[in-house]
Amino acid sequence: MRVIVGIDESDESFYALQWAVSNLFNGLIGGEPNLVTLVHVHQPSKRYAVPPSAFPAGVGVTAAFPSTAAVDSERRSEEQISAAILSRALEMCSNKVKAETLIMEGDPKDMLCEVSEQMNVDLLIVGSRGLGRIKRAFLGSVSDYCAHHAKCPILIVKPPKEMATAKD
Repeated sequence: MRVIVGIDESDESFYALQWAVSNLFNGLIGGEPNLVTLVHVHQPSKRYAVPPSAFPAGVGVTAAFPSTAAVDSERRSEEQISAAILSRALEMCSNKVKAETLIMEGDPKDMLCEVSEQMNVDLLIVGSRGLGRIKRAFLGSVSDYCAHHAKCPILIVKPPKEMATAKD
């Protein structure tokens, strides 16, 4: 069985991983060894994004473009954060399930659906932040989007009530 778990810095995504390791891979799904791909998607930095139509406008007008060193530094920082998040997730899987990691850049909801289709996974697992209808309408919901657009079965793991009320 091939499974993807979407991981970000939230407690809810780590709870979803913990739940999956404890309940899915702890004897409930038998047979051959399972492989979990831990996927972290970070959004591209908007700080250094230059619109494709931006260019110096002419004499006396200057445009400030970020140096490649600044862009590279920002990218390395994002990669280090992603690696730290996935390292924590790998520790949760150690000795329980075979796991691999994948870092992607883009919109998390789109990338999770895309990679699950490309890798032909059997199950996509994501955590739920427990947003209400209004917040979900304005902020969007990765789990809601994946539930409607993923081409594979999806498991949305809701956090326990104690965890949800502690954030309020």
